[in-house]
Amino acid sequence: MGWTVGRNVRIDYRWGEGDAERYRRQTAEIFALEPDVILSWGAEIAGGSQKVGRAVPIVFAQSIDPVGSGMVASLARPGGNATGFTQFEYSLSGKWLELLKQIAPGVTRTAVLRDTGSSGGIGQWAIIQAGASSSGVETFPINMREASQIEHAVAEFARPGNGGLIVTMSVLGVRHRQLIITLAARHKLPAVYPERFYVAGGGLISYGPNIVDQYRRAAGYVDRILKGEKPADLPVQAPTKYELVINLKTAKALGIDVPPTLLGPRPVSQRRSLVPGDYFLRPTFQAS
Repeated sequence: MGWTVGRNVRIDYRWGEGDAERYRRQTAEIFALEPDVILSWGAEIAGGSQKVGRAVPIVFAQSIDPVGSGMVASLARPGGNATGFTQFEYSLSGKWLELLKQIAPGVTRTAVLRDTGSSGGIGQWAIIQAGASSSGVETFPINMREASQIEHAVAEFARPGNGGLIVTMSVLGVRHRQLIITLAARHKLPAVYPERFYVAGGGLISYGPNIVDQYRRAAGYVDRILKGEKPADLPVQAPTKYELVINLKTAKALGIDVPPTLLGPRPVSQRRSLVPGDYFLRPTFQAS
C-alpha cells in the first residue's frame, strides 16, 4: 500500500497478554506517543483507548460485539472514532456444539469454558445452551478466571465420563490455551476450539474465522484512515473466510475416527497440512 517502516511510517507495538491492568497501562503509553491511528485486536482494548482519548482513530480487527460493547453506534454507520471487523456472529457458537457431536457422537455432557466478564462470553453461552436440548447434550458452564480454578473445574466435570469441551472466544481462553489443551488431553475430553492456533498447539478441532485475513483487511482500513478517511464513514465488516481445522494426531490419541462428513469429500486443492500428516484443514466461505 506504499507504506515503509522507517521511511514514511512508524509502528509501535504493545502486547497485554490478557492482563487488564497491563492493557490500561499500555493504552496510556500508546496515547503518549500521539499516534495517527491505533490498531486494536478487539473492542475491549479499543474501548480502553476511547476512554483515554476519543480523538484518535481506532481500527479493531477481532471485536466480538462492537455494538453491544458501545464501541460503535451501528455496524453500517459506526458514528465515532472507531471501526473495524467483527470476529464472528453469535450463531457460530451453535456450530461448535454440532461439530463436537459429529466428531464424538458419544458425548452427552459438555463443559463450556466462558468469560462472564464480557458480553461476548454471555452471548456465546446462551447460543450453545439453546441448542443443547435438541442435540441431547447437557451443558455445564465453567467460568474462566485463574489457572487453578480452571484445572479444578475441568477435573470435576470429567470425572463421570462421556464429556466434551467447548472453548468460547475470549482473552482468557487465549491466555490459558495451553493449560486447557493439556487438561483436555489428560482427561480424554474431545474439545472444540474457536481458532486454529489451539489445534496447532495440540487441540482436537477448531472452527472459526481466518485471523490473518482479518488483520490483512484491517490494514486496508488503517491505510484509508492515514490517507484521510474517517472511521465514522467506514462500516464495520464481518469475516468472509472461515476454517475447519482438525488435529489428526490428537484424534488418534483420543481414539476418535474422524467421520468422512468432516474430512470430505473436498478437492485436493482445499486440503492443506500445517505439518504434513498431522492436520486437516477445510476452508469454508460466507458472503461478505
